[in-house]
Amino acid sequence: MRKAILVVLTVLASGAFARTALRIDSLRIKLEEAEQASEFAAAQQLAGHLKEAYQDQGDLKEAFGMYTLQLRMRDSLDNRDALNRQDRRAFQKEQLADSVANEEAKRSEAFEHDQVMRAERNERNLFVFGGIGVLFMTGGLWFGLRSAKRARTIIRQERKVSEDLLLNILPQEIADELKAKGHADAKLFDQATILFTDFKGFTALSEKLTPAELVEELNICFKAFDGIVTARGIEKIKTIGDAYMCAGGLPDPTSSAPLDVILAALEMQDFMKKHKAEREAAGEPAFDMRVGIHTGPVVAGIVGVKKFAYDIWGDTVNIASRMESSGEVGQVNISESAYELVKNEPGLSFTPRGRLHAKGKGELEMYFVHRP
Repeated sequence: MRKAILVVLTVLASGAFARTALRIDSLRIKLEEAEQASEFAAAQQLAGHLKEAYQDQGDLKEAFGMYTLQLRMRDSLDNRDALNRQDRRAFQKEQLADSVANEEAKRSEAFEHDQVMRAERNERNLFVFGGIGVLFMTGGLWFGLRSAKRARTIIRQERKVSEDLLLNILPQEIADELKAKGHADAKLFDQATILFTDFKGFTALSEKLTPAELVEELNICFKAFDGIVTARGIEKIKTIGDAYMCAGGLPDPTSSAPLDVILAALEMQDFMKKHKAEREAAGEPAFDMRVGIHTGPVVAGIVGVKKFAYDIWGDTVNIASRMESSGEVGQVNISESAYELVKNEPGLSFTPRGRLHAKGKGELEMYFVHRP
């Protein structure tokens, strides 16, 4: 019977240990997300919780690791005193090492003493706690299984939320690379098709709307554009004020072609014309839009460690912007390089505009593209 009691107590201790392990798994996932997002204050706090959890488990090595991580996160918050903190951190590490050694010795001694005391208590209360122990074992196992299942479900849900948020900021390929390597390398794409939109008379129209109405109108238009480019495998890059920028052929060159970008631009103009007619019928002001497209090489990647975003650079971006500013309301203005790639596509017609002056680029060949 004494052995049965010892088994019961061992199972109860194992349940508590398992719950602590689950808590550690959850905290580690949140810590990894906080480090990836450069949220140093949150990471410092999570490392502190993990240190305490490891100390509860008696894993002093991991507790020491979490303490070291706390110090590193704190240093990242204020690097103005980095040198002084480095000296202080070394001193604190030495103190902690001594403390850990002393604590380990005390814990070992306390554990041995506790085992002796528990054995004596178990022997004295063998008959009294026999039945209670069996009841507790059954209830503990049931509660432990339920708690473990619930914790796994919560962890899966939190991980999915984090994954969805990351994919809303970065392309899938870049997000995967960032998680695997901790950074994403910039890449050269020989043929990317860049699309710019801009609303004509935005400043004048903004004077006729309240700030809330203006933001809501922009949101309606940009949400429609998001749906159009996503359906055609085009990567949204960013919005700048009332301008919308996206790119085809990256980060996966097979995801979209120049034709997809041009068709998306025509769909955007169709949406704007329909939306304008609806607003004017209701007596409300509406936007007119220009669209410009150019195809050429770009470099794409992410820079920085805070509020990072996927972006593109190169002269191709500048020329695409000039195609937009040199265009006309309701039209899709494309460059010669884009025209050469789609000129034989069925279902499209083109209006040559000749060589027109583009700010900072001299004279460039331009074409309006239509769907008959």
